[in-house]
Amino acid sequence: MTRPFGPQPAPDSGPRLGPAPAPGPMDTALTRLAGCRYPVVQTGMGWVAGPRLVAAACEAGALGILASATLGREETAAAIRAVKRRTDAPFGVNLRADAADARERAEMLVAEGVRVASFALAPQQDLIDLLKDGGVAVVPTVGAPRHAEKVASWGADAVMVQGSEGGGHTGPVSTTVLLPRVLDAVDIPVVAAGGFRDGRGLAAALAFGASGIGMGTRFLLTSDSTVPDAVKRAYLEAEDTVVTRAVDGLPHRVLSTPAIEALERAGGLRRLLLALRNARAFRTEAGAGWAPLLREGWAMRRSTGAGLGRTLMAANTPMMLKAAMVEGRTDAGVMSAGQTVGAITDLPSCRDLVHRTVREARETVAGLPG
Repeated sequence: MTRPFGPQPAPDSGPRLGPAPAPGPMDTALTRLAGCRYPVVQTGMGWVAGPRLVAAACEAGALGILASATLGREETAAAIRAVKRRTDAPFGVNLRADAADARERAEMLVAEGVRVASFALAPQQDLIDLLKDGGVAVVPTVGAPRHAEKVASWGADAVMVQGSEGGGHTGPVSTTVLLPRVLDAVDIPVVAAGGFRDGRGLAAALAFGASGIGMGTRFLLTSDSTVPDAVKRAYLEAEDTVVTRAVDGLPHRVLSTPAIEALERAGGLRRLLLALRNARAFRTEAGAGWAPLLREGWAMRRSTGAGLGRTLMAANTPMMLKAAMVEGRTDAGVMSAGQTVGAITDLPSCRDLVHRTVREARETVAGLPG
């Protein structure tokens, strides 16, 4: 099926003399914690959530999260300052809790006055304490109630719950099942992620009791995203996603591509050789020597229980993502995607997307019976 390509107006839009005024703020525990206008989070996607997208999301009233896992420490500092040059709005930075220099990066966030630190893997309590003492809110992503309880007991300010519908690394439980269980388990703000793309989803999440929603694929597919046009076109033409373990040994929701199909067919030795090649490339990309890379690999092995082979395979993810998201190689890269990708048909600006989402949420609530 061929879909329209390029920035598209909202489906219900007609001729306008100028942009529609921004909707009024929505007050939730998330907006109060993060200082954003609306309870919408642009998630920290590697090679995608750079300064331009983050600043555009923040200027629109959402909470933008800068991805730093694929950046060296100095590159991360430069990216933070680039966001601050583009916007005065508060924003967040996604950190790897298992990185060898996680503490130094956390200290950088404190020094730079970053509002939120998000994590894919749960940070240890000393890292949470360092950030909180420096005025940075800590928001780990969790995939089970027990994980939410653990980080809440360590002092996390909020959690993001990602269900199986989400793109990238994912778990087996859907958002609609996982979200209420986590809400029942903790008394800190909960942000829902996995399967969200519009105001109806925001209204549903708020009705569950969440403090907001996180969207990744939907922000990737905006005119403010720096992802190459060929990749955006592949996303807009996609109908479905697949979950594969062939990339790095963990369940990963992606678009089906020749690269994914080849990895699925490949034997263990071929995958390991690819991992070693990508580990060397990632070492060069991040400006780190082999020693820090190996330390990070062992840290991941300790924190996740991964075997050595899977630890080495972890380098596949950032480099294969780069092949698609930076180099535009749709045939050779990994394109993480949430299940909602099949319902996305346009490329609005972040401003139009966020404002449309808020208006739709209010209209949805207003239209409920009674």
